[in-house]
Amino acid sequence: MNENPGPEASGPRISRRKLLIGGAAVVGAGALAATEQDTLARWWWRTPGVDKPRKAGELDYPRARWTAADQANWRRADRPADYGIDRVIIHVTQGGYASTLKVFRDPAHQAATHYVVRAQDGHVEQMVRELDVAYHAGNREYNERSIGIEHEGWVDRADSFTDAMYQSSARLTADICRRYDIPVDRKHIIGHNEVPGADHTDPGPHWDWDRYLEQVRTL
Repeated sequence: MNENPGPEASGPRISRRKLLIGGAAVVGAGALAATEQDTLARWWWRTPGVDKPRKAGELDYPRARWTAADQANWRRADRPADYGIDRVIIHVTQGGYASTLKVFRDPAHQAATHYVVRAQDGHVEQMVRELDVAYHAGNREYNERSIGIEHEGWVDRADSFTDAMYQSSARLTADICRRYDIPVDRKHIIGHNEVPGADHTDPGPHWDWDRYLEQVRTL
């Protein structure tokens, strides 16, 4: 390459090294400013008196129906902007569908999942928005990075898990995985019993993981 100045060059020459260093400094400052702006954008909803725009009863999954869990059982967030969503956690209620909705609406319960799936017909109830952190896993990090799905039934009863429940839940999980680019495997779709520090046994030995993941992949 010819390093001599061209016919239009005038004034003091700036070395290539200084130009590169100066350009890097400008880019670095710009990147820092962008990072700060991004941080502010992610956390603005925590400012006292500021609330992220929400619509009552707004659904993330169009096949669901909305029943709000009490706010004591979850906390406001701005996922996936502040916490990336990278897993789905499968729960079993150890009780009936109606009683599960009731306890998730009770502030004393201190827990709720994003969704509840009914055994008889696979109906899906959404109780916490996906952008918010539901208290369902018993592990703060896992709560922040997951979506919890509760299934009506009992861990020691294989007949709890109906065909309608499997299919409906798998369709819901498939939709979640597509929207958040979550791999459909046992590392990213796990049971409550697999959460570090968890003292629960659900979904239990009768939950058919092979069947469930196959349905998630095909629906």
